[in-house]
Amino acid sequence: MKLYFGILYLTIITLVGCKKNHDIDYAFLGGEIINATDNYVILSLNDSIVEKIKLDENNRFIYKIRNLQSGFYTFKHGGELQTILLEPEDSIMLRLNTYDFDESLVYTGQGAKKNNYFINEFLQNEIEEKRVFKYCQLNSKTFSHRIDSIKVYKNKKLDLFNQKHSPSNLFNKIAQANIDYNYYSSKEIYPFIHYGTNKCDILKSLPKDFYTYRKDINYDDVFYENYFIYNSFLKSNMNNLALERHVIHNGSKEFQGKSICYNLDKLHLIDSIIKNPIIKNKLLYYNTFGFLNKNTNIEANKSILKSFLNKSTNANNKKAIANLVESLNELKPGKDFPPIDVVDFRNNYMGISDLVNKPTAIYFWSHKFHDHFKQSHKKVNELKIKYPEMNFLAINIDVHSSEDWLAFLTKNKFAIEKEYLLKDPKKSKEILAIHSMTKVIVVNDDKKIIHSHANIFDKNFEEKLLAIVSK
Repeated sequence: MKLYFGILYLTIITLVGCKKNHDIDYAFLGGEIINATDNYVILSLNDSIVEKIKLDENNRFIYKIRNLQSGFYTFKHGGELQTILLEPEDSIMLRLNTYDFDESLVYTGQGAKKNNYFINEFLQNEIEEKRVFKYCQLNSKTFSHRIDSIKVYKNKKLDLFNQKHSPSNLFNKIAQANIDYNYYSSKEIYPFIHYGTNKCDILKSLPKDFYTYRKDINYDDVFYENYFIYNSFLKSNMNNLALERHVIHNGSKEFQGKSICYNLDKLHLIDSIIKNPIIKNKLLYYNTFGFLNKNTNIEANKSILKSFLNKSTNANNKKAIANLVESLNELKPGKDFPPIDVVDFRNNYMGISDLVNKPTAIYFWSHKFHDHFKQSHKKVNELKIKYPEMNFLAINIDVHSSEDWLAFLTKNKFAIEKEYLLKDPKKSKEILAIHSMTKVIVVNDDKKIIHSHANIFDKNFEEKLLAIVSK
């Protein structure tokens, strides 16, 4: 393996040339995907695909990016993605295992150090997020002191990296944004994560300087408009600003994040505060989708849809949300399960409804989400023993040949009975509104929908099963 990367890197160096050339407008990106789930890697910049790069027979690739625009690129394989900073003269090799995507990712070559810095920060942020959630149970003064300490540590770490490696101004701009927007996000989530249910009292208890950084926020920053951490901060910030508005007319009542009033407030704030259409449309779509995907009230869906359509200027987003609402309306409790065809292990075609002869939980999986695939099947195997009155159907949503699908199940040592493959994955996923692998649809023995968006990992899922089998 080392020999392969060594030869490939020497080849890249030869192509680039040993002498620094500041007119170079290209970079090389290559690597190896262990346990590949697709035969390609997608490289994107600012939500636009740069190239769909095919893997060779050893699941390796090499690609020259011409007319390079310096910035954070996204590379995607299967259902996972990560970002990489590419600048002229970079020649970066990556190696990862899809079973442990982020944790296994390492870079070598010219430009590797800055990207190893970023991936290490990403992993550290995931660890610190859990710590910050615990800090949110502290009083606001102690909480601020704790996250201030995290920020100071990160700034010192960045200073040391700069002294040792002298990276570009672009690197520093993004690295500092990582630190700042993570810090801001921690502040914004405090009222939501704090154990107190009376959010009005929590907001009143905050020091006047708790959100002083807000005065310096550029809500229309073109540079960061496609930058994950900036957009993540804006989501938390809009949640919080909407909460501050919501408590004014909700008073001391217990806060409900799913309330139509709160979510309409949020869409209104996004529309009134943000002018950049790319940022605004993304936030409108994200918040509308998030509400609809968890809500079962048809009238509330109509109100949210109307507000969204009046504010969004993205035609594709409008169409997607309208289609989602239409699908959700057809999946409400009491409706017949829609006509969806599947394939069994004998290559026979049938409708999912034809497989229902008693109360049934229909769950979904994809080979792209390997952990969920294993955990969901393990959980269902336990539920089958506890609830023999229930039927459980596993539906794979991938665009697969039946041979590949069965080989994947066999490789992972799961029984192939009660396993099915969607005949038309794209259309079926739209009809069933499958946007999360945790989605489970529960129907009764008359093939009527009881729950359209259950979750086998939810603590209340077994209560739902008990209510069904005890009738």
